[in-house]
Amino acid sequence: MKKRSLALFFAFVAALVFAPANPALAAPAIGSAAPDFQLNDSDGQSRSLSEFKGKYVVLEWTNPQCPFVVKHYKSGNMPSLQKWAKEKSVVWLTIDSSAPGAEGYLSEADAKKMRASNYAAPTALLLDPDGKVGQLYGAKTTPHMFIIDPQGKLLYAGAIDSIRSANIDDIAKATNYVKVGLEEAMAGKPLTTPTSQAYGCSVKYARK
Repeated sequence: MKKRSLALFFAFVAALVFAPANPALAAPAIGSAAPDFQLNDSDGQSRSLSEFKGKYVVLEWTNPQCPFVVKHYKSGNMPSLQKWAKEKSVVWLTIDSSAPGAEGYLSEADAKKMRASNYAAPTALLLDPDGKVGQLYGAKTTPHMFIIDPQGKLLYAGAIDSIRSANIDDIAKATNYVKVGLEEAMAGKPLTTPTSQAYGCSVKYARK
C-alpha cells in the first residue's frame, strides 16, 4: 500500500512538472508575425524585438532554479548552443517571466550578477516580471523555445529537443530542434519540425 501511495505521489509530481502552466496560453501561429515587445535587460537597458529585424532571433524562456533548465546549462548544452548561434549572427534573447516572490524570479541586480558570473552567452537576458511577454507568446515551460526569421515571422515554437527528460545523459541522444531548425532555415529549407510540445517546469507567472 505504501509503495502504491509513493508511486501515485511521484506520478502527480511528474504531471505538475510536465503540464503546461496555463492551457489557455497559446503561441502565435507558425508563419505569423512574431509579436513585438519591449523589456529591460540585466543592465536596465530597454530592448525590443524590432531592433533585431533582419536577423534570426531565438527566444528562450528560463528559470535558473528549474531542474530542466539546470540540465541544459550544467551540461554546457545551452551555452554551447548560444555561442554557436552567435557565430552564425543569430540573436539570442533569454527571458525570465517568473513573478516577484516566485521560483526563478530575478531582480535586475540578480540578473546582472548572474549574467556576469554565468557561463551563459545570450545576446541579452530580459526581465518580464509581470509575465506579459511570456503570455503574449504562450510560453508555458522553462525552457520554451521560439525561432523568428529575419522578416519577423515565427518559424518554430516548442521544446529545445526531442527527449522530455531532466537527465543530462539524454542530451546526446536527443534531436536539438533549435539547432536543426536554424540550420534548415539558414539553408533556405522548410523546418522539418516547426512545432513540438515544450517540456520542463511551468512558467511561474503572477497569480491573478
